[in-house]
Amino acid sequence: MERGIIAFSVAILFLSSTSIVPASAQAAEDPKQPSVDNPHMHLWGTDDLSSCWTHFDSNDSSGSAESGYGEQIFGDGQQVSVDYTCSMQDTFLQDMYLNSNGTIEVDLVVNIWSGDCDQGSECKNLTLTLYQGNIQVAQKEFQAVDNNGNDEMISWDIPVDQNTTRWNKSSEEPRLQVEFSWPGYNGIDCILPFVDCSGSFRMYYENNEDGNDATVNFPVVNMTEAGPNGEGPVDGEDDEGFLPGFGLLAGLGTLALASVTSRSRTEEH
Repeated sequence: MERGIIAFSVAILFLSSTSIVPASAQAAEDPKQPSVDNPHMHLWGTDDLSSCWTHFDSNDSSGSAESGYGEQIFGDGQQVSVDYTCSMQDTFLQDMYLNSNGTIEVDLVVNIWSGDCDQGSECKNLTLTLYQGNIQVAQKEFQAVDNNGNDEMISWDIPVDQNTTRWNKSSEEPRLQVEFSWPGYNGIDCILPFVDCSGSFRMYYENNEDGNDATVNFPVVNMTEAGPNGEGPVDGEDDEGFLPGFGLLAGLGTLALASVTSRSRTEEH
């Protein structure tokens, strides 16, 4: 009878330990979180560009402008100037690992109406900056962006280096900063009452009607494929790849089984 109770206890012990596994896998199943099968970070925001955020679920546009873009309007002749940052809506639940030989791909569409950047004008070309938390990863200046009110696709490839194979949760989530500043249009026709010389800067979000890209694609891989600086146990696992406490449970189970075997042999003698 006692031997049966011990065996039953061992079975319960192992069954309860398996219930830990689904909890650790929930992060990968969250569509707002990055994973090997979900590597595209999407851009969202308000209609006036006062707030911009990102996550990895292309179907969740909650709170984003219904028009599918954010836009700032500037008065006649006023400097067309923007500076905003799109940050992760939620922190990572697990560290994000990237292929050390991969490329981060930034794709977005802007529409700018402004004057020209003449000599002596106060100008800042369209500039994108990618951050890993508060650390600048890369920056690129786009000098030939159309400023005549036409949609223009902006594409930027960033090679992954030894410092960006691992993005730690809760401190190194990606952020994309957008900057632009050119003079407003101030042509001679602006003196006419029916001519609108106001400037504008527009950026499209993922839910735009024209299907324009508004994404940052990360070459996400499993931890074991991340490269030299991506090595280490996955969060929630120990150095041997087991979940916390699983080794202890396995050890207790072994001792219990040994106890059952020993008692059985004693009774036989």
